[in-house]
Amino acid sequence: MPKMKSKSGAKKRFEFTATGKIKRKHAYKSHILTKKSIKRKRNLTKTTLVDKADFSNVKEMLAC
Repeated sequence: MPKMKSKSGAKKRFEFTATGKIKRKHAYKSHILTKKSIKRKRNLTKTTLVDKADFSNVKEMLAC
């Protein structure tokens, strides 16, 4: 059976933590930033964890 290939887009977007959780970046930080408040833009900069509902899909994309 051939090796499982991971999605190259997912490789660039997600990262594993030491405890096995998956880190991701927030969306809506790429353009149309003038109407967004400074506080909102600052909070979108920080990373967060992938939700429990999406965890299995993301893990499958990463072929783990």
